[in-house]
Amino acid sequence: MKLGYTIIYVPDVAASIAFFEKAFGVARRFVHESGTYGELDTGETTLAFAALELGHTHFPAGFVAASESPKPLGFEVAFVTPSVAEGHARALAAGATELLAPEAKPWGQTVSYVRCPDGTLVELCTPVGA
Repeated sequence: MKLGYTIIYVPDVAASIAFFEKAFGVARRFVHESGTYGELDTGETTLAFAALELGHTHFPAGFVAASESPKPLGFEVAFVTPSVAEGHARALAAGATELLAPEAKPWGQTVSYVRCPDGTLVELCTPVGA
């Protein structure tokens, strides 16, 4: 097996796709004509968004939507970049909320955390061992 998709359930698929394009510089792969599903071109593993209503059809007993949680979920999307400070500033300018400013970690990475308007927790980090 290999990891194929990470799908985040969001209130507005088009808005999340547009935000990720602007904030993180990733390209739109496609958005379904229904507006309930879309994908970004992020490399070997696809980052996708699905509408909350689609999630409700999959999970009739309910689920925790990141957009409705006052705290970030215990799950993150990480983007590796040579310049965490620049990526962090770009994300904030696009509308993300700062959770942790860029910080050098003892293991050698620089790391920051932001929360997207749709509630998604995003880590920006330098490559491990860089």
